[in-house]
Amino acid sequence: MSRLFQRREMLSFGGGVLGSALLSGSIEAVGGGDARARYLRTLMPSRDDVDAFLRNRRYPFAKYDSELGYLHIDRDFKEGLNGAVCRYRYDKLGARQMQAYARRPCRINTYGNSFTSCEQVSDGETWQEVLARHLCEPVRNYGIGGYSVYQSYLRMVREERRAAAKTIVFNIFDDDHYRNILGWQRFKFGVNDVSINPTVPYMQVDPAKKSVKYRRNPCPDAKSVYRLTDLEWVARTFKDNVYLANRLRRLADAKAGKPVPPTDYDDETLNRYGLFATNAVIDRVKQYGEKTGRKILFVLSYGGYVLQQFIDTGRRFDQPMVDHLDSLKVPYVDLMAAHAADRKQFKASTADYLRRFFVGHYNPLGNHFCAFAMVEPLARMLDPKPASHGPATSVRGGFIK
Repeated sequence: MSRLFQRREMLSFGGGVLGSALLSGSIEAVGGGDARARYLRTLMPSRDDVDAFLRNRRYPFAKYDSELGYLHIDRDFKEGLNGAVCRYRYDKLGARQMQAYARRPCRINTYGNSFTSCEQVSDGETWQEVLARHLCEPVRNYGIGGYSVYQSYLRMVREERRAAAKTIVFNIFDDDHYRNILGWQRFKFGVNDVSINPTVPYMQVDPAKKSVKYRRNPCPDAKSVYRLTDLEWVARTFKDNVYLANRLRRLADAKAGKPVPPTDYDDETLNRYGLFATNAVIDRVKQYGEKTGRKILFVLSYGGYVLQQFIDTGRRFDQPMVDHLDSLKVPYVDLMAAHAADRKQFKASTADYLRRFFVGHYNPLGNHFCAFAMVEPLARMLDPKPASHGPATSVRGGFIK
């Protein structure tokens, strides 16, 4: 059954809303006694909350998945451009419903977070659908809002066993790096009625020692989700969590009147750990492509905050990832560079320029921009060529022969 829901935007044009809101809203939880326990109590769900999540009676954003933490469900959210209701529907594979050329064989699968799933636009307005209509062939959308780079990799490996594609678009959004090291989404996203923000598979990394450990979902079956109501289990399970430790330190500094990074993007500790984790996953994605004979196009996407910061100041927080991609000599599309180049054509302020494309996530125009930033490098990877990239007289069955 469709559910109409008005949710607070998870991302905003201003950027960093989740980090700053969660910080200011939780300062009172850090004080005398065991600050960690006091803070964790503010995040713990009740048994009724867990029941509602597992039975799909509340939290209309997603359903439980034992490996990945969660997957999307059909929903209608009033969160689009000019307050439009956005329609989200998913097929039997769990991919977002394809519309353009949906009955033709699909040879392009896409993976990533909400900038891949294309939150805040309806099914036919995603960048995958823009690509499909241009290439004259379907493009499958396996994006899931809130996923880390690591979760996207795990889903890619799983879904390619069921509906394989020779070409993969692997999208990395600017906030995904920190999600790699979460373990429990409530450390970052807090508590709300849209998503229960469950436990997820994550990475334990130490950039100084160059060590990486891959951890499964801490709640790997439905019964285990109830452990989140047990403070002792929560404290023990996440005692070494880097993101949690950093969050508590920032809360304590804010309470003491000390300066704190305004967003995760501005936190050099989180950048060091998160980008190190992302680079490790990029290596795995590359190795997967080589092992299975798939061609992989990496796409780097961004929200308004870091785009404006880069365009106006030149600061690029994710330069270590870009350097790593360059060193691997893998094909990638950099939407930060694409927007910076496009910005030069306009006399408006950077903020006004970016508002054309965002309603939190990309609006329909933003998805159009995203699609055409990647269409040429993607088309070059396809063999045979798509119908849009060759003489019309040589087209047969939708591909160039």
